[in-house]
Amino acid sequence: MFELIIAFGAGLVSFLSPCVLPLIPGYISYISGSSINELIEKKNINLIPIILFTVGFSIVFIIFGAASTFLGQVLLQNSNELRIAAGLVIILFSLHIIGIINLKFLNYEKRIETKTNKNFYSPILIGMAFAFGWTPCIGPILGSILVLAATEENIIKGILLLFFYSFGLAIPFILSGYLMQKFLIFSKNFKRNINLVSKIGGIILLITGILILTNQLQGLGFYLLNIFPFLQNFG
Repeated sequence: MFELIIAFGAGLVSFLSPCVLPLIPGYISYISGSSINELIEKKNINLIPIILFTVGFSIVFIIFGAASTFLGQVLLQNSNELRIAAGLVIILFSLHIIGIINLKFLNYEKRIETKTNKNFYSPILIGMAFAFGWTPCIGPILGSILVLAATEENIIKGILLLFFYSFGLAIPFILSGYLMQKFLIFSKNFKRNINLVSKIGGIILLITGILILTNQLQGLGFYLLNIFPFLQNFG
């Protein structure tokens, strides 16, 4: 499904956003309880805390997705108005990401302090706290996917949408912990392109918003299924 591809891509863009990518080494160091130098020198890095951390933020995002879809179903009798509103909101968020407009209420960051702990549940709880107190860059991207989830016809599809979003964010997060030295080199070289990636992501969301507003998203989905039949396995 086209929406799942958009959600997965949005997760990747969230990871590469200006206020997430530079902080990844610090997050991984905090979760694992090792310094960055120790992570670089280690040959066998324990990925379990990092994976559990991604499970934590995925749980929160998936719950958000289910709640958004449930709310959309409650408003289903006004489905046409909901579709138009969703399209407009995604367009506004995308224009904010591109930098054409500035939505000041999205320009804040709430940090939640947690204490590191070696138990099994700690990384999951930290991941959940991370999701609730995320940085401003991810707000409009995540918000756009949640609005998209609100237009889905059942909760399962809303959950699947946010699962793909979380998956797109989790994969590079885990890989960066496993390949810390290479990630630091990549991050340093990639910084000059961070804003470009954000703008490209914003443009894709803008197109998605316009398609929803004009009720053409489903038509594009059918077109993609004709070209790539294997996508039917995901929806």
